[in-house]
This record gives sequence, C-alpha cells and structure tokens, in this order.
Amino acid sequence: MENNKKQLRIALRNCGFINPENIEDYIAHSGYAALASVLETNDPQATIDVIKKSGLRGRGGGGFPTGLKWEIASKNHADQKYVVCNADEGDPGAFMDRSILEGDPHSILEAMAINGFCIGASKGLIYIRAEYPLAIERLLIAIKQAEEAGLLGRNIFGLGFNFDIELRYGAGAFVCGEETALIHSMEGDRGEPTFKPPFPAQSGYLGKPTNVNNVETFANIPVIILKGWEWFASIGTEKSKGTKVFALAGKIDNVGLIEVPMGITLREVIYEIGGGIKDDRKFKAVQTGGPSGGCLTEKFLDTPIDYDNLIDAGSMMGSGGMIVMDEDDCMVSVAKFYLDFTVEESCGKCSPCRIGNKRLYEILDKITEGKGTMEDLDHLKNLSKVIKDTALCGLGQTSPNPVLSTIENFWGEYVYHVVDKKCPAGQCKALKSYIINPDLCIGCTACARACPVGAIKGEKKMPHEINQANCIKCGACVEKCKFNAISIK
Repeated sequence: MENNKKQLRIALRNCGFINPENIEDYIAHSGYAALASVLETNDPQATIDVIKKSGLRGRGGGGFPTGLKWEIASKNHADQKYVVCNADEGDPGAFMDRSILEGDPHSILEAMAINGFCIGASKGLIYIRAEYPLAIERLLIAIKQAEEAGLLGRNIFGLGFNFDIELRYGAGAFVCGEETALIHSMEGDRGEPTFKPPFPAQSGYLGKPTNVNNVETFANIPVIILKGWEWFASIGTEKSKGTKVFALAGKIDNVGLIEVPMGITLREVIYEIGGGIKDDRKFKAVQTGGPSGGCLTEKFLDTPIDYDNLIDAGSMMGSGGMIVMDEDDCMVSVAKFYLDFTVEESCGKCSPCRIGNKRLYEILDKITEGKGTMEDLDHLKNLSKVIKDTALCGLGQTSPNPVLSTIENFWGEYVYHVVDKKCPAGQCKALKSYIINPDLCIGCTACARACPVGAIKGEKKMPHEINQANCIKCGACVEKCKFNAISIK
C-alpha cells in the first residue's frame, strides 16, 4: 500500500522493487554491502555500538533494545553460539514478516550474518511457520544463491568468517512467538516457555548463547549499517526510533501493509493513509497488538504511535497488527474473539493462563448469551488482573488486555449487555430479536416457508408473527422478505 507521503520505507525498502529470487538484483540495491563493511572493519563491538546508538528496538512486540541484546550475547563466551530469526508470525490479521520474507529474503540473511559476526556465532536458524510456503521457497532459493556467491558458508568475502543458515519449521503455535518456547520447539520439544533467567543470550538453543530477533528487526540492520546510526535515530520519537510496519485491516477503505515513522498518530494512519472508515461508518475502536493488545477509542486517535504511548493507553505495539472497527462491531464480542484465540493457543503449562483465560472466556460467553450479571463484570476485572500478575510468559501476561481495555473504554456496552440484555451493535446472536412489523407485512408467507424451525405463524394475506421462544435467529426470514417488514432489535 503506497498512497500517502507520510509513509517511509526502511524494512520494506526492497519489497516490490527487486526480484526476491535473484541475488544480483539484491546486490544491485546495495545488497551485502553492509556485511562487507562490517567484516572489513573487523570490530564486532563497534558494530554493536552502531546498533545501540541507532535506538533500534525489537519489532516483535517486546521492544527490547536490539544493540543491548546483541551485546549481552556477545559477552557470553561459548564454543558455539546461535543467531535465531523469529518468523513465527501468529497474530490474527498480521502479515508483516511474511511480506518481508517473500519480497526481500536476502536482507534477512545479510542481517543474520552481521549479527553472527558481532556475537561470535557461526550458525543461523530461521524459525518459520510451515503455512508460509512461498516465504520458505524464497528463503531456500536465497540461501542457495548466497552460498554459491560466497556470501554465506565458509570464509565469507575471504575474510575468515564462517556462517551457515538453516530453516526450522513451526506448526503454527502462537505461543512459539515467545523466544524460549520457540527455542524448545526448534529443539524438538513441546513449544512451552520457561522461566527467565537464564535468558537465551546466556543459555538458549541447545544450551548455548543465542540471540533471537524477529524478521522486521533484522530487516532494519543492513540499512542502519550503510546509512549510519545518526540517520536512523533522526526518525521517530525520543524512545522509539525508526519506522514500524503495520498490517491495516478491518473496517477501513485501504487495507494492507504500511510503514510509517514512529510518532505518527492513529488518526493519520486511519484517515489519511487508510482512507477512513469503510462505507462512511462511524469509527469505534482500533485494536493494536493483536491478542496481546487493547482496543483504543476515539480519544486516543491523536496519540503518537510508539512503544511507550501505546502501553500507557492500555494497548501495545505488538508485532504490528492494526484492526479498525466501526459502530457495527460489538466490543464484548471482540474481547471474546481474542480470548477464544488465546485459550486455543495457550500451551497449558501454567494454570493462570490455562484455567484463568478459560474462565474469562466463559464469563464473556455468558454475557453475550444474555445471562451475565454485574458480579460477572467484577469477576472479569479481578481475574484479568490476577492472570496478568501470575502467568508464566508474555502470552498469558497480556491475554487479558483486550478484556481490560474494552471494559475501560466501553463499560456502558458491557452494562447494556448485562442489564438490558441487548447488544447495541446487534452482533450478539442470542440477544437479537426478529420482529415483524404488522403495518408492512402483507402475509405472503415467504418468511414462514423459509423458517427452518417453524417459528413464524400467520394466515395468508394477514400479518405474521414470530414466536421468540422458538426463533433460532438464523436470519433466513429477513433474507426472504421483500417488503422490509422484519427488523432486528
């Protein structure tokens, strides 16, 4: 998506401009020049200092300073170290990493080699979900081409540095985006997180010092080396430098990938780059950070986007999913959707996540069924806070965020579901009522014939009625009525 001057390509600089299956095309766009520069300088700490001064933070969601992470790994001595690229992109509506791997695979290989030189690693592993067949194919082609060109493997550039890269395949487990769970999965064990410390930089893959960064983080490395840390640090905000790639989705005119400088506001992203809300509907909320994030309302539209501001607003950056919602979206159902996802994706190792999130989902389900009480709302808040404080890993610690943010910003909607047994957005099926307007119904019997449970009764050419006790709220009657006589309340 490139329809606005507010965008700035750094991580996506080559996507769509080069042939990802041709190494010569990448080299023509300054490919592997950063690796050559780093190896010729032959000063790992100097390169680490460049990354530290640039202010680059991890783009996988945590936002940990990348240079500091590299430095910690470099200072842990071992006979073997590893560089791991986290390409396990599991957020609903997120496809940033996949696009980079499909459009510019060599940039990731080059960055991993630079990382390997800086921390003293000779082995790189890319953990990628098997559902990304095109990305996998292009990575394998890129690795083969780089090896044949002497840019991976032994004695790179004839300067004595050895570095190999292999792929490891994931089965689509969301929890494997957490680095310790990812490492266990690569080792052939269950993808479950473990307590930290020790951190992977101390004891990671096969018990050796391991540096883990995600795809977008690595995509920034070569250009920082070539253009200098001052250039990168001049972009963004004081504590969040550079750009961020977002996957815009939902009720918005222009969906797709964008890359914008940190500090841009949500309003600029949604209304200028995204083109506004679809069908001129009213903006209701935007979900950032996927299942780990929160729903932000209109009052946050002028908030500059960076790691700290989003956390202060009750959400988070996450990997970069951004789902826009309009007035027809039910926020209780949205929270329930994300909890359903989290319950399904929990590894089950710790009880706050395994049991607590299941209870959260059950309460939300009860509310959307019209059976909720005000006590249930208190239970939602209390249980959410307990799970955040006691869960083992980032998945469990952030899973209540969609619940807490929607309760905070849409309290009235929750109360309406509980007290009035109605869904203002008309999305909760159990709370819908299909009503026939006798002034508009001509008794054609089309609705009665369409009803699968015989809930509609009436004489021909006389107004019909719907038995609410028998109605299963399938909507078949509305589709068949040609006189707009049936309304949903």
